[in-house]
Amino acid sequence: MPIVPLIIGVVELLKSLGLPNKFSALAAVVMGLLIGIFFLHPNNIPEGIITGLSLGLAASGLYSATKNTVEGVKNMRISGDK
Repeated sequence: MPIVPLIIGVVELLKSLGLPNKFSALAAVVMGLLIGIFFLHPNNIPEGIITGLSLGLAASGLYSATKNTVEGVKNMRISGDK
């Protein structure tokens, strides 16, 4: 299931609608929790919480790592380093 990319996409949509960047990780974790508890493990709340936290943190970490990599490549191109 492509849940992590879905969370990233929804967070990007929320940011385009005015969500401040500083709340994007929190939004990803909350969405992960909601998906984990209500959709993936509705009959096992503790498992839903663990799964949801994992999904939300993975989504925010993947976004952050990708953003830092892209910024690093842009900085290398600007400064002329290879």
